[in-house]
Amino acid sequence: MEECRAIIPTYEGEEHVVAAAHHMVKALMASKNLTGDFKKILVDLDTHLSTMTILNERKEDELSEVELRLKCAEKKIMNRESKQLMIWDSGSKQVSEYLQAVEEVQTLKESLESLSLNGGEKQKRLLRQAESILQIAMVRLEEELLHILRHKKQSFEPEFASFHSCEEVVVYEESIVSVEDDISEDSSRRDSNGDESKEYTIGLINPEVIPHLKSIANVMFASNYDQEFCQAFIGARKDALDEYLGILELEKLSIEDVLRMDWGNLNYEIKKWIRAMKIIVRVYLASEKRLCDHILGDFGSINPICFVETSKTSMLRLLNFGEAVAIGQHLPEKLFSLLNMYEALADLLLHIDALFSEEAGASIRIDFHKLQRELGDAAGATFMEFETAIASYTSTSPFPGGGILHLTRYVMNYIKILTEYSNTLNLLLKDQNGEDPEPLIEAENAQGVPSQVVCPVAHHLRSIASLLESNLESRSKLYKDVSLQHIFFMNNIHYMVQKVKGSELRGFFGDEWIRKHMVKVQQRVTSYERTTWSSVLSLLREDGNSGSSSPWKMILKERCRGFSIAFEEVYKNQTAWSIPDPQLRDNLRILTSQKIIQAYRGFIGRNSENLSDKHIKYSADDLENYVHNLFEGSPKSLNNRRK
Repeated sequence: MEECRAIIPTYEGEEHVVAAAHHMVKALMASKNLTGDFKKILVDLDTHLSTMTILNERKEDELSEVELRLKCAEKKIMNRESKQLMIWDSGSKQVSEYLQAVEEVQTLKESLESLSLNGGEKQKRLLRQAESILQIAMVRLEEELLHILRHKKQSFEPEFASFHSCEEVVVYEESIVSVEDDISEDSSRRDSNGDESKEYTIGLINPEVIPHLKSIANVMFASNYDQEFCQAFIGARKDALDEYLGILELEKLSIEDVLRMDWGNLNYEIKKWIRAMKIIVRVYLASEKRLCDHILGDFGSINPICFVETSKTSMLRLLNFGEAVAIGQHLPEKLFSLLNMYEALADLLLHIDALFSEEAGASIRIDFHKLQRELGDAAGATFMEFETAIASYTSTSPFPGGGILHLTRYVMNYIKILTEYSNTLNLLLKDQNGEDPEPLIEAENAQGVPSQVVCPVAHHLRSIASLLESNLESRSKLYKDVSLQHIFFMNNIHYMVQKVKGSELRGFFGDEWIRKHMVKVQQRVTSYERTTWSSVLSLLREDGNSGSSSPWKMILKERCRGFSIAFEEVYKNQTAWSIPDPQLRDNLRILTSQKIIQAYRGFIGRNSENLSDKHIKYSADDLENYVHNLFEGSPKSLNNRRK
């Protein structure tokens, strides 16, 4: 019996071997010399071999059916390989037939894999054939995927794409150390449209093809070609995002490029960066995430990974630019750009956290929070540097005409805009000092203006004004003419007061500061009058003398002549001086007229009997008209006038 078992091959799967063994068993069973036990063994073996024969016949039938179905599906798939027209451009019927053919190959491949390993060479051949057909189909589906992604993109609407429709960002082009022109005072830091926290989503891909992309994803993932799908999808979407950054005119700049950039160009790039950050985060990436959710939402962690990989390169590009700006020089003209970048990022961090909430996006979340801190540190340091720059700003030449110094205009307009950033600056100054800011007082002054005089920003703004005032005091000493010293200081302090009174600065400086500095202006007016006109008025004093004696007449004539000469000298000098503020200029002229013209008119009237017309060079009306030419900044002379 053992010998009979030994003649059956130990390898399996060959039909003719089973048939030969079956035939041998039949022959043995025909022998009449069999014992009962041996005959029973042969019967069992015959039954076993019969079952194997039936199974082999059934498997052969199954393989034949698989082969037939595989050839049919292969024909449909290979038929598309010979045509240049993309499948998804050929119509829904062709798409459906192709996907059914691919799914058929997938099903047949799974059937072949589920059959027992004794299927023989035919089973292995069919399995290899199915895998080959499937690979061809996957390559074609990848091409179809890329074609749809590249040719079915949708552009942003104009309100999103236009850089110039964005809120304008105020930045000062001038440097505090080279101020030549007044800063524009009607600039607006941003449009208060109330939409800073809103998120918009738009269709980045024609919505009609979303089901097509999803069907391609389903088929490729089912065929274990998920990696190939993701690589193609990520590559195409990265290219689309990079293309849109180009539309936003955002150049590819290294950190070294940014650090070498002159301020004018850097300022322009910062504006574009802020605009791009808002659009990319609030609109583009929100829409990109929605697209990924539609197509890959059923594939678990693959979805956030693809989204992160799609956006990572562009986000790092934006990140690197921000880091480069933060580590650059702390120039005063950069402060508003740094604050705008800081506030823009603060508005976007919640969106960034939501977009990259999965573990795959953790590094992006962390890096942008770090960038905000770096921008805040840079803004705080630049603000402190601004104070230092004012304190150290010097000049060796007096400002022509005693008018308003460019530095005064620059500083006051600068701090006027700073009030718009008061909440941010209070936070940054608190962080720099490592302690809580002083309590913020939000009362109202006598005029009903909100007051915030007790807060870190108010403290620093008043400190800046004090530094500017000290600078002005030193600069006034550059004038040799003491009267012009008073005019210069009066002009600049008056300008500071007007800026504070007419803006949000009033709430930070308080009415007491305004009153105190109005007193300083008046003191300078008084000092000017005394310095300029006291010596002139002394010529009109009669010292108790009167009468018509010849000596007194000669004294009167000399005094009248001396007054005319003194007035002409003042006129020649002070017509060249400048008081830009019309009201201040008129007030000073009126005070001068009241003091000089009235004294002159009284002097002439009291001594009319002793003075003839030839001795009176100017009438009181003449002098009053001439006083109105003072402080125009245009030199005039009376020396050529003769009676």
